[in-house]
Amino acid sequence: MLGNFLIGLREGLEASLVVSILIAYLVKTNRRALLPRIWAGVGLAIVVSLAFGAVLTYGPKGLTFEAQELIGGSLSIVAVGMVTWMILWMATAGRTLARGLRSQVDAAGESWWALPLVGTLSVGREGLETALFIWAATRAAGRDGQSTTQPLLGALLGLAVAVVVGWLIYRGTLRVNLSKFFAWTGGFLVIIAAGVLAYGIHDLQEARFLPGLNTLAYDVSDVIAPSSVLGTLLKGVFNFSPAATVLETIAWWTYVLVVTPLFVSRLRRYHTSVTPTPATTASATPQAVGDPS
Repeated sequence: MLGNFLIGLREGLEASLVVSILIAYLVKTNRRALLPRIWAGVGLAIVVSLAFGAVLTYGPKGLTFEAQELIGGSLSIVAVGMVTWMILWMATAGRTLARGLRSQVDAAGESWWALPLVGTLSVGREGLETALFIWAATRAAGRDGQSTTQPLLGALLGLAVAVVVGWLIYRGTLRVNLSKFFAWTGGFLVIIAAGVLAYGIHDLQEARFLPGLNTLAYDVSDVIAPSSVLGTLLKGVFNFSPAATVLETIAWWTYVLVVTPLFVSRLRRYHTSVTPTPATTASATPQAVGDPS
């Protein structure tokens, strides 16, 4: 549940900041009449994301078990790839995010369809990533016999908190150091994504697409039962499995040992190339939300 809460919070906050920047820029440039077009794009992005989640959930149910596992494992790996790209991209792109969005708004001009398209693409990317990753994490919980309701509630709670925080930042009543926020959540998401990757590998083994389903690297189920409080806690926080195959374990460690240095390197490169200014801290004012760089 905690992992899905974090996914919802981080992706939701990214989307909230994008919407805040778009709205603030239109307000600052006295183009309030164009705001409904941005909201129309945001609404369409939400509908598309929900539809994508529904297709993921109900689409494969008519297939064989092996086909479901093959699709599920493949999409879990795709989800890990998208989240990894997002983590690495946000480690360095925050400084130019507002500038890029302003350029898109200016390029859209007065065209009736271009601004909704900007809103849809800007928010829809985060929505599709969120839907895919939450689906993969929830599916992993269901496979272990755990409740799939709690992961969904965690994700919805994270999204709700993100919307409130984004609105408070826009209204100027809350100051959040987004650089530190994305650094800490990014590091935590590396661990969560490694767990989802391991489950994706396990699904591909169950589909007989990869070998080694019965070759375990470790089995501590007698010590940490999956249904125990400790097992549930470790599962919810770290996606820990008490019994993992050799291939799952190799995938988990390879991902962590490769992505963590890349993430830390990008953070160091970003902080050494940027002189600290008030813009590195999310301002409480709508003006600074629209002009953070």
